[in-house]
Amino acid sequence: MIMRTDPFRDLDRLTQRVFGNGTLAHPAAMPMDAWRDGEVFVVEFDLPGVAADAIDLDVERNVITVRAERPAREDTEDLIAAERPRGTFSRQLVLGDNLDTEQISADYNAGVLTLRIPVAEQAKPRKIQISDTGRDRQALNA
Repeated sequence: MIMRTDPFRDLDRLTQRVFGNGTLAHPAAMPMDAWRDGEVFVVEFDLPGVAADAIDLDVERNVITVRAERPAREDTEDLIAAERPRGTFSRQLVLGDNLDTEQISADYNAGVLTLRIPVAEQAKPRKIQISDTGRDRQALNA
């Protein structure tokens, strides 16, 4: 029987075992989805088993930092599997200048943290009124 090895997959598994929270390609601690819904940018973070008061959300300039803590288990004597990351973990998002970081709203429901970030007024498309200054000019007869 021939065994096929993938060194990158093996490195990914080793990194996950050592650090316990996934890799850059597969963040296990805080997976997210992000999309634009009209004039709002929406980001959802999966944080099952994390209490709302254990989540910290900071904004500095155009960087959002989400920190969460899932406490360690007290009763590990009969633990059969431990695949959910425990402890404190964080994730940062760098936002573009076209988003209004002063108007971010956050909601936490059923283990999902939802951020709504409106598009900044200066980034929204707008119409420019064109004035017609040619009508005021009259031809001079000599």
